[in-house]
Amino acid sequence: MSNTLRLVPHVHWIAVEDANYTVPYVEDILRRTMHSYTYVAARTPEGYPKRGWYQRTTALQLLRNNTVSVMKNYKEGVVYFGDDDNAYDTRLFTDYIRKVKKLGMWAVGLSGGTPVESPEVMNGTVVGYKVKWGPKRKFAVDMAGFAINLNFILKFVQKKLFKPVQFKQWHDFSTTAVFGKSCRSGFGAPEPCFLEDMGFSQDDIEPFGLDEEMAPKVCQ
Repeated sequence: MSNTLRLVPHVHWIAVEDANYTVPYVEDILRRTMHSYTYVAARTPEGYPKRGWYQRTTALQLLRNNTVSVMKNYKEGVVYFGDDDNAYDTRLFTDYIRKVKKLGMWAVGLSGGTPVESPEVMNGTVVGYKVKWGPKRKFAVDMAGFAINLNFILKFVQKKLFKPVQFKQWHDFSTTAVFGKSCRSGFGAPEPCFLEDMGFSQDDIEPFGLDEEMAPKVCQ
């Protein structure tokens, strides 16, 4: 992941260690990316699955409490939950994530026991999911397959209606949607519960990559 992020401009990397202390070698890797970063330790407490749920919650709370220091002079941002055991193409960040206005989704390779998982799209709208496991989930998407515009991570919630805020107001607004200890509607996967708690519906999804024409390429 660090090798990919080194090639992507304008990134702030929040890394959360599942431990009581941070690791100097990991911080060396973060430093070499030449990006701004935040590195903290947050050991998984009793009752949470040991699959990064609590660490993602920690990152969300950190971002909400320190938005101005993380964003610096930038007025727009997108939040993506990366895993240390995945491989990433720079185009994911430059062509997809950077363009997310609300909730972006795309295909993910080698996930859920299939070569590719993806949203099922008709006329630019997500109508279902091409997945092997749990296709009836409201949001049948892998953690690597979506990103959320920062305005909605920080949105003010009133009667479950979105009210995106301006940069100068970010410190005044927050939402409590995090990754909990369990997710019944996700059959054990955290993504559906988190996206539902965020207040998203199927109509909010912006599919990426499914309308691109794959022209044949000739190597010379």
